[in-house]
Amino acid sequence: MAWSEGVEETRLLIAPDVNAIGNGLGQFLSFRHPKSGKATCYLFKNGTLQELNWFKQSYGSWFLGDYVCEDGRLYTATIVDPVFIMLPIFEEARMKKRDDPGKFRQLDEIMFVNSYPGYQHLIPIAENCMQVVCEIKEIGSSKFFRLDDSKVLAWLCYKVHQLKQILPTLDKNYAARDKKDTLTDAISILGEYLEDEPWLKLLCDHLKLNLLDATMKASVIEFHPTAPDNSLGSSNQLQGKSGNERKTTRPGKQPKKAKVEKDSRNIKDMFSRASRK
Repeated sequence: MAWSEGVEETRLLIAPDVNAIGNGLGQFLSFRHPKSGKATCYLFKNGTLQELNWFKQSYGSWFLGDYVCEDGRLYTATIVDPVFIMLPIFEEARMKKRDDPGKFRQLDEIMFVNSYPGYQHLIPIAENCMQVVCEIKEIGSSKFFRLDDSKVLAWLCYKVHQLKQILPTLDKNYAARDKKDTLTDAISILGEYLEDEPWLKLLCDHLKLNLLDATMKASVIEFHPTAPDNSLGSSNQLQGKSGNERKTTRPGKQPKKAKVEKDSRNIKDMFSRASRK
């Protein structure tokens, strides 16, 4: 499905330009979110996986040329490492039990997930991505994969190292933080894509950090994952409320009804394309 198919209304999406290669078409795919396990929509385009998030203020619209987009949400597509998305299904596929490291499985078998056909589209990139965290055995022309805890930990430590290098360059507040706080921030960011057990706990234990401290970090401005519906506008709306919306109604007092303006015009009617003489 082309990325624009199934979207009934105009939406504003900011996304990386990955049109240098390929046909420029993308697909909206549904995967289980690596942290929550809930169905979440992603954009797969030219071999690059992007996560979709949205942010909305209480009131707002977009002016797009001579058109007014009533949905004021800002949608963003940012590149995400596919390993985060595939890690949970590779963990389940090995069927690890206590001291038993689990089974080796073929890639097409691992990537078959009930109710989530989108994983099949990741098969072309799965081998190259997952070899960094998996043991691989070859029997004839067949390859078998099994998740390896030590490789996953090494990969996560590398991600932490990258974030520790980047965070101080973002702004003065990050630059002024001490090394331990920066490390906790890095773990908190990774924690948005990892289950507490086993990976986040494994990483915190290795770095001698308290798991609770790392998971209590919260962003002031939330960007919300997009649910896999036919329209981008039908995602779960978890936007923050404005000051007026936070106020509770006193008992016994009826809330005021909104005043209806008479003879009002739709804002779209105020804009028309200028005709050339």
